[in-house]
Amino acid sequence: MFDKFHEECGVVGVYGHPEAATLAYLALYALQHRGQESAGIVASNGEALISHRGMGHVAEIFGQDVLARLEGRLAIGHNRYSTSGSTVLKNCQPFVVEWAQGALGIAHNGNLVNAEELRAKLETRGSIFQSTVDSEVIVHLIAASKEETLLGRIVDALGQVRGAYSLVFLTENRVIAARDPGGFRPLVLGRVGDALVIASETCALDLVDARYEREIEPGEIVTLSERGVESIRPFASDPHHCVFEYVYFARPDSRVYGRNVYEVRKALGRQLARESPVPADIVIAVPDSGVPQSLRGAHLHRAVELDSQLRGQGEAERAARSAGREARRGGGRLDRARHDEPEAHQHDPPGGSARGPHAHQLAAHHESLLLRHRHADA
Repeated sequence: MFDKFHEECGVVGVYGHPEAATLAYLALYALQHRGQESAGIVASNGEALISHRGMGHVAEIFGQDVLARLEGRLAIGHNRYSTSGSTVLKNCQPFVVEWAQGALGIAHNGNLVNAEELRAKLETRGSIFQSTVDSEVIVHLIAASKEETLLGRIVDALGQVRGAYSLVFLTENRVIAARDPGGFRPLVLGRVGDALVIASETCALDLVDARYEREIEPGEIVTLSERGVESIRPFASDPHHCVFEYVYFARPDSRVYGRNVYEVRKALGRQLARESPVPADIVIAVPDSGVPQSLRGAHLHRAVELDSQLRGQGEAERAARSAGREARRGGGRLDRARHDEPEAHQHDPPGGSARGPHAHQLAAHHESLLLRHRHADA
């Protein structure tokens, strides 16, 4: 049985940076909200692929010693979403395989709807699978292809799968990224000096000081190599964006499908008020003075009744905006509401207000990595 519903994962690719693994680590740190089960990074030193994967959060898996071992100017990384299936190391990504044309690493965000059918066919032909994730199906399709070049084999393999995929591949000298024709999952391209970065969300580019360039288009395959950025579009695009990227998956400060996530969430709230207006209480923040002792210390501690005559679209919107401003003044962080969870310290910026027993150590560790990255880039 396949290990399903891991479409929220985060993927990263780095080409042409002296500390590619460090950049991949920081980008995965920014994408921690997309998966907390496991993480992995594969780096290339031009001759071989070096891999490290582990269970847990990014900061727990990659210490200074591990990153120092992941040498090279190329790297890919993956955060895995907690699933209802097997939670074991063999299902951690990126996968690394050896085949006739050398070593190949792959990381996948998405879900293939015909994976079980393809797996059954491949097994009857002699393929042996080592994991229960559908991403491995793509590896076997590439290996079984009759095309001569790796890019041709990737096109052949992706032409046989159906579903959502944002993929990054790594060889000894190339990073290849692909997005399904529907563009279900986001994938963006950025630049740090002369280095190139691929990531699931723009928040990962922000953390490594990368300049956002563009989205990888639906149905597009991009190759990052010494020749720069090369693009092909072997599949006709048919965009079907996933609304859950705006509602749940993506971080509020990211740009997804070309729009800021937080602004889209606000617009959705406005539209909801237009379509389903109801008399309601608005929760606002007020000064502690005059508030009963039992209510002091809370972010939002007084509810005022909304006048029963408040009707109409304009008045409802003004009331909602006022409530939001008052909540923020009182300490409520509406744009961070989703991240106020036990593992929320993973989302705070390095050097910021990370919470948890190892907050100071994590902050120092990340600040050191950022300084090294920026020094190397300079």
